[in-house]
This record gives sequence, C-alpha cells and structure tokens, in this order.
Amino acid sequence: MRVMAQMSMVMNLDKCIGCHTCSVTCKQAWTNRSGTEYVWFNNVETRPGQGYPRTYEDQERWQGGWTLNRRGRLQLKAGSRLKNLATIFSSPKMPSIQDYYEPWTYDYEILTTAPLQEHTPVARPKSLISGKDMKITWSANWDDDLGGSEHLSADPVLAKVSDKVKLAYEQTFMFYLPRICEHCLNPACAASCPSGAIYKRAEDGIVLVDQDKCRGWRKCVTGCPYKKVYFNHKTGKAEKCTFCFPRVEVGLPTVCAETCVGRLRYIGLMLYDADAVLEAASVTTDHELLESQRGVFLDPFDPSVIREAERAGIPRDWIDAAQRSPVWALINTYKVALPLHPEYRTMPMVWYIPPLSPVVDVVQETGEDAEAAGNLFAAIDTLRIPVEYLAELFTSGDTAPVTAVLKKLAAMRSYMRDINMGRDGDPSIPAAVGMTTREMESMFRLLAIAKYDERYVIPSAHAEQAHNLEELATECSLDYEGGPGMGGSGPFGEGSGTGTPLAVESFRTLKERQTSDTATDLNEPGARVNLLNWDGRGTPPGLFPGPGDPPDHGEPASGAHGTEPKP
Repeated sequence: MRVMAQMSMVMNLDKCIGCHTCSVTCKQAWTNRSGTEYVWFNNVETRPGQGYPRTYEDQERWQGGWTLNRRGRLQLKAGSRLKNLATIFSSPKMPSIQDYYEPWTYDYEILTTAPLQEHTPVARPKSLISGKDMKITWSANWDDDLGGSEHLSADPVLAKVSDKVKLAYEQTFMFYLPRICEHCLNPACAASCPSGAIYKRAEDGIVLVDQDKCRGWRKCVTGCPYKKVYFNHKTGKAEKCTFCFPRVEVGLPTVCAETCVGRLRYIGLMLYDADAVLEAASVTTDHELLESQRGVFLDPFDPSVIREAERAGIPRDWIDAAQRSPVWALINTYKVALPLHPEYRTMPMVWYIPPLSPVVDVVQETGEDAEAAGNLFAAIDTLRIPVEYLAELFTSGDTAPVTAVLKKLAAMRSYMRDINMGRDGDPSIPAAVGMTTREMESMFRLLAIAKYDERYVIPSAHAEQAHNLEELATECSLDYEGGPGMGGSGPFGEGSGTGTPLAVESFRTLKERQTSDTATDLNEPGARVNLLNWDGRGTPPGLFPGPGDPPDHGEPASGAHGTEPKP
C-alpha cells in the first residue's frame, strides 16, 4: 500500500442553474490573456448537447483516454508509443478552432463615434483571430436551454440511447453539466506528453503543465478524452485548469467553487492507494470501473491507513481533513456521486451527483403527491431525463448504479419532507435504500444546508513544505510572459484586476494589446513592475528609474529607494 493524497471535487447537478458564474470568474482569473480567447478552463454544458469542444466524447474520432490492448494491458487510445513517436510532428487527432468556436468581440467605437444619421449604426462581430468581420455560428455553450436543439442529433451520448429518448417538444429534457479538468489518478494527457511537461503533484494530486518544458507538441490535447488541455497559439504552450492551486495551498476553494451561486460544489481530500491505480484502471469490463475506482480510495478512519499515511509523510491535519472530507462521504459513504465517463480509464477525480428534480415534475403531472416515497420510486423508471442517458455519462452504460443513486435521493426527499412538516420520519424509507435514519439525515445536511467549512474541507500547505511548493510554483504555473501574475494590470495577468474587462474593451484597444510584444509598456504613465514572482535576485527591468527615464512627479513614500536626504 502506497498512500497518497488527492484534492477532489463533487458537483451536485440538482443545484446547477446554468448561470455560468463559475465560467466567468474562472475566465477572468486564468484565461483573459492573449492566445486564450477561446479557452474555458471551466465551462457549463447543457445536456443533451454536443459539448465543448463539440462532440468531444466521440473517442472513435478524437482517440482520447486509454484502452486495453490484446494482452489486456492499458494503452493510449491514440496508439502505442512507437505510433505516437512516429507522428510527433503531426497531431491531427485534435479539435480545430471551429470545434471550439472562433472567439469574437465588437467594434464599439463605431457606435460611439458615428455621426448623426437616419439609420442606427451597427457594431458587427469581429474575429479575435483574424480581426475581420465574421458570422457567429458556434460558441462554448451553443446548446444552452435547447437553443441548439437542431444539433442534438450529433450528441455522442444521445446517439447511444436514441431508441430510449424522444425529442418531441413536450418530452424534451435538459440539465446543466459544469466541467473542469478531472485531475485524474491515471491522466492520459501526462502519458501522451513527449517532453514530460505535464505532471501530477505528489502532495495533492493536482495535474499541472510545466511551461518551461512544454514544447507545444499538442499530444496532450489528443490524449485528454475530456479535451480540457488547450493550446495557446501565441505562446506555443499547453494550458489547463490548475485547480486554483495557489488558493488551495492556503486553504481556500477554487474560484469556480467560491463563486458558485447554487453552492453545488464540494471540495475535499481523498486518500488512495497509488499502487492499486493501474490494476483498477485495467479491469476487463467497463461496468466494473466504478467499483474498481472506489476500491482505490482508502478509508481515512482505518488505523492501518493512518499509519501508512503518516509513514508516507502526510501531515496529521491532512489525515483529519480526509476524515471530514465531504468528497469521501459523497463517494464512498453515501455512494451518491459518480465519475464522468469512467470508460476512459483515466480514473477521474471530479465526480457528479446525477439530477433528480424532473422526477418530481413527472409525478406532479399525474396529480399525485410528488414527494411520497412510493410515487417517487415508481417514477424513476419513467424519468424525463432517461436513466439510460445518465448511465452513458456516469457509469459506462450500467443503469443499476444510477437508479440506486436516484432512489437514495428520492428517499431523502420523502423522509425529510415528513420531518420538516413536523411529523416523525418513517424509518422504512431509508431502510428501503439500505441506509439508516442517521445516515439519511447526515446526507441531507451535507446536500442541502451544509455550511461553508463543511462543503470545503481544504488543508493548507505546511510551512516546512514551503520551499518545495515554491520550486513547484516556478515550474508549473502559467508564469511566462503575459501569464497570470506576470505583469499587466493585476495579480492574475494582463487585463485582470483594475484593468478594463475584456467584454467591454474596444476592438481597436484589444487588437493593440494583443499584437504588442510586451505585457506592459514600462514607458506608459502609471506602469508598474510586478514583484509577485521576483526571487530577490538581480534587478527586474523597470524596477529602478534609469538615467533616461522620465521623472516621477508623484509624492515619494518616506524612506523610498532612490531618495537622498537634502544637504
């Protein structure tokens, strides 16, 4: 047994309202730089739909994730090592910009400077790639609220259950699916990278890209079955979700979780046996993958696990955090969370609680009591969101685990309804789904009324690990020129902080900023040098005024560098 720690996330899809606040805040924090206009580390998809990039789940086309070869061993779906080496200079198995979408903005200056005329001036969409007028045909969530229903036939998941789903208007269904990088236990992106730039942090399992080592082969884009690794066309480097590791290291949740309006995200620590990952990912049938991954996770209350964790150098407060982890409770204790596409065999660590809400609507339409246990149990098989569709997303097509989860959620509603109405709870309801009354009440608290520190149990990094974390940060963060924390108008890069938001920036200003050679023009009035990543060695350009620099007419602070006492 080799105990390791992994930061993980669970999302309750019953609570997602599709507001995209998580996407916008992540965009402003991480991907508002040149070359990342089309990149969304966090995006919210409407299901059914093609997703982002479109049809990313069609691995027969994109060749992402792992598969078993003839000898029953794991092999990248894109091919053997020899095949990947032979195609290192050409990686055609990756989405084009049309599969993501061509980003655009508007030339607002036409509206503000147009002379008085009979007709209202129009600000046409301008491509952020070519700068030319364009016609908008696709976007990151084009299927939003069934707005792209004419495209649903191309949904790879829907195609597998087409005989079970009716798309007549009165029978349509939809739900929201937020997605970030899965930070897998068996990441195919890391195995695909020829230069070894993608790696998994030993202390918390977060998967990151070393920007110094990245050579832009783009094999990682092919290898990731979730298509959550992106190519920055300006820097020539790969970028991906960082699980907001600077925040996690100080005990704060990710930006997407912090700003989530529906409070649907849970973050916690999981302990797992690193020696068991390969065997778990190599099980013969796809239906075994759910339980095989659950078997990789270690019980943080087990004395032998605690002993091995301490021997592996995991701090005691991290073990305590694993015991209080909401992720452990939802995945292994209550077993209501499921992984996204386990058949990719990457062992994803972002899990989901499938949506139940529409089942209540189904019962209400019949005029029956919508939250009575018997009615809810009977209605699950006729759910407006077909169980078969959910199973293709979360359990490799096996409907039994999905049905079990939905029955637990339905039982919780019925049981807690009686208690909230002042009646005694019926113990036969939790017993019908294999739970005790105490377990059901505890699950209800976690899913419905959990406080901030119950939803986010994140142990902060230790002072004795600071040097190692500092070394890792210099390797793995997006700390190249123009990246987050490297100059610009705020701590997260150019265009963030006090700068003008990208959405309201004029087309001409944006074009000038994108085509400039430096992140910040030090000759501009008010330009500042960012010292967040300065190691204290040498003198960063622009830190001290040179002989030819214009004088600073501001009031110097008392004792500031460069001031001398008057004689």
